[in-house]
Amino acid sequence: MLVTVAIFLIILGILVFVHEFGHFICARKLGMKVEEFGFGFPPKIWSKTGKDGVVYSINTIPLGGFCKIKGEDGENRNEPDSFASKKPWRRAIVLTAGVAMNFLLCAFLLSIGFLIGLPTQVDSEMVEQGIVQNYKMQVVGVLEGLPAQKAGLETGDMIVSVNGNKFSSIKNLNDYTKDKLGQTLSYEINRKGEIITKDLEIVQIDGGKTGIGVSISETGIVRYPVHLAVYEGFKLTGKLTKLYVVAFYDIIKNLIVGKPMGVQVSGPVAKLGFMYLLQLVALLSLNLAIINILPFPALDGGRLLFLAIEKIRRKPVSQKVESTIHTIGFALLMILIIVVTFQDVLRYVDFGKIFSGFF
Repeated sequence: MLVTVAIFLIILGILVFVHEFGHFICARKLGMKVEEFGFGFPPKIWSKTGKDGVVYSINTIPLGGFCKIKGEDGENRNEPDSFASKKPWRRAIVLTAGVAMNFLLCAFLLSIGFLIGLPTQVDSEMVEQGIVQNYKMQVVGVLEGLPAQKAGLETGDMIVSVNGNKFSSIKNLNDYTKDKLGQTLSYEINRKGEIITKDLEIVQIDGGKTGIGVSISETGIVRYPVHLAVYEGFKLTGKLTKLYVVAFYDIIKNLIVGKPMGVQVSGPVAKLGFMYLLQLVALLSLNLAIINILPFPALDGGRLLFLAIEKIRRKPVSQKVESTIHTIGFALLMILIIVVTFQDVLRYVDFGKIFSGFF
């Protein structure tokens, strides 16, 4: 447990540090004075003022870092090295730099993964290209009331063979079973390294299909040469961004209508190992980027929204008003986190049993 917490804190620290480093670099390049660049949050352990006048610090709470830019809260508007004195497009670049760094980190890590060999979903075309190693057909869902569930198949099980036959794709497996309606076939299953055998009947499933009642995902280790690894890393980052934007929309929509908002994390990442950890860091970096770009007060996206309003009004919003709105936004974010966490606790914890001993 302590090791898991330590790893999480290290990952979070790296992601936030990279994010803040983006703000730091762009602010310096665009003529803004950076007053302090810190790793972790105060109280301070060590600090040193560099020749550039920036205070570099290491702090006690290892939850990322910060970049304190002169005038970032609207003060010192008349001083040329102040954030507040710069044109809106310059401030916009600085505000988006952190998000851009997290996107780039995700793409970079996925590119490294594809260069070394990345565990991921594959398809028949990729298998035919010869870029897939350690090919597996993994159960990712089990339908209720059908043979697979009745026989005890579980999410994560690997289908090794059917009646002694091994298959190189889901298509080949489906072609083999589609004409065997009503027949009982012997499925060899790999469950966490243990080989078990299940006799399962092929039945009719909704939509006219036949099968045993499972959803199957093709997975494998995918490796590309350098130029394709970079291309595929950025390409996958784009696909994941689209998926995550839709997921965040669903979460917000469910929040409004009162549906459960918890996100269940499962799949290859949970198996641990360096490549899975690399994937996890990449996905968390992308999550951090998308969350920060949302047009919500206290986030980078919220500050960009105020820049847009300033551009339309041709004058900045009152510093006091903007600070108040960001403070309220931050408080709402904290409340949202608490509500989401509380709903998840209610879903998984039986408080009746916990408190029954007190009465």
